[in-house]
Amino acid sequence: MSAPAPSPVVVDAEPLPRQDEVLTEAALAFVAELHRRFTPRRDELLARRAERRAEIARTSTLDFLPETTAIRADDSWSVAPAPAALDDRRVEITGPTDRKMTINALNSGAKVWLADFEDASAPTWENVVLGQLNLIDAYTRNIDFTDPNSGKRYALRPNEELATVVMRPRGWHLNERHLQVDGEQVPGAFVDFGLYFFHNARRLLDLGKGPYFYLPKTESHLEARLWNDVFVFAQEHVGIPQGTIRATVLIETITAAYEMEEILYELRDHASGLNAGRWDYLFSIVKNFRDGGPKFVLPDRNAVTMTAPFMRAYTELLVRTCHKRGAHAIGGMAAFIPSRRDPEVNRVAFEKVRADKDREAGDGFDGSWVAHPDLVPIAMESFDKVLGARPHQKDRLREDVDVKAADLIAIDSLGARPTYAGLVNAVQVGIRYIEAWLRGLGAVAIFNLMEDAATAEISRSQIWQWINAGVEFENGEKATPELARRVAAEELGNIEAEIGAEAFAAGHWQQAHDLLLQVALDEDYADFLTLPAYEQLAG
Repeated sequence: MSAPAPSPVVVDAEPLPRQDEVLTEAALAFVAELHRRFTPRRDELLARRAERRAEIARTSTLDFLPETTAIRADDSWSVAPAPAALDDRRVEITGPTDRKMTINALNSGAKVWLADFEDASAPTWENVVLGQLNLIDAYTRNIDFTDPNSGKRYALRPNEELATVVMRPRGWHLNERHLQVDGEQVPGAFVDFGLYFFHNARRLLDLGKGPYFYLPKTESHLEARLWNDVFVFAQEHVGIPQGTIRATVLIETITAAYEMEEILYELRDHASGLNAGRWDYLFSIVKNFRDGGPKFVLPDRNAVTMTAPFMRAYTELLVRTCHKRGAHAIGGMAAFIPSRRDPEVNRVAFEKVRADKDREAGDGFDGSWVAHPDLVPIAMESFDKVLGARPHQKDRLREDVDVKAADLIAIDSLGARPTYAGLVNAVQVGIRYIEAWLRGLGAVAIFNLMEDAATAEISRSQIWQWINAGVEFENGEKATPELARRVAAEELGNIEAEIGAEAFAAGHWQQAHDLLLQVALDEDYADFLTLPAYEQLAG
């Protein structure tokens, strides 16, 4: 008697235009196979995160892993050489995969576009499916866009002028509720990776590039090992050479900062580099050390620059680690959005961006991120000055760097303190971002900065931390739930006055207000804001 056929993939969503080009029977079967093979391990790793967090709560410390000492001590291994399309990464632009952004990012002059299905994209089913379609259309040059308001038409430049795409799928913790296999929701990571890889791997090879990925919110080398096994299976499944896939891992969790070499080792045949992300990294510090007492209390987020001692330890160790193993070290985000009305705002911001990129290039980074095309030339100039005609500076081994385990969590080395203005800003940005996210927007311009989900995470985390630590602000007020509620109510009133009663009523402002206070005030700290938010996301 033959075995029963596997149950079909269930798509539980209203049909979208041209979705059949993405949700083909073969592509869905591939996603289903990823789910059946690897979701049990994903689930084990999520449970391991909780166990490690409990251990940090007990000890209030972290250290490099004793069980992997041999990997760190072995100087004989390195990651695979970079493919030509990923050898020069001096400027990378980030953004979601809507049609206009796809064209603008590819045309931006940046070397790489981080095509984002993660923090810069609210995971509505429309964003998930049409984002995939936009990338397929871009690779087949069947994409254009006409702005309905201005009438301006956007079209791709010649292939040789386009940025190389590095796609970022969702993190391990998020499921895709619209896609079920065997009665279970499929992890969003497998949906995003699976559909993109299945449709585009061979097409990208024909274009002289390949399927390249950014891996978000990795917390351990074991999670990197899972991705590596996924890559091995995927390449075998479609019949392309092992090592064709290349992955850059975001070191945006405090636990991953202690396992950088091990992460590169697990992915060594597929590794391209590591990236230093700022807001998610700070969010991870708060999340993991929220029981650690006053010495782990962060000041206002804007006071924690990349020159703070514990942040400098993290970035210096990242450059040292990458270059020791032949990988690219990619720096942080310049999130400024140029003002069309205020040249002075632009002048001051451009100076800060230039100083930040000069510092990164001087420290040995091989490239860096920007959020807007106008910042590409500024970042390019900073890296051109250091790199010249060279594609990178991996020969700078930074052997002068000697970071101790305690340096990475020396939060109290920063003299700044939380301020009342910092609380107000956290509430303002949190409400404004969440409201846009609930409307399906993941990348949002707020106060001349491009914000994404990591912004909302650090905002709500700081409110939670300051209240639970009993912080007293410089004006004598104490961080309490009552104060947070008062500030949030004032902000709702300010927003209504700013945009008008009709626009306010048409938005999700009260819902965003309530959700921010829920995750900022609940005694039980939610691991990710996007988990309860996803339950409220329509579409």
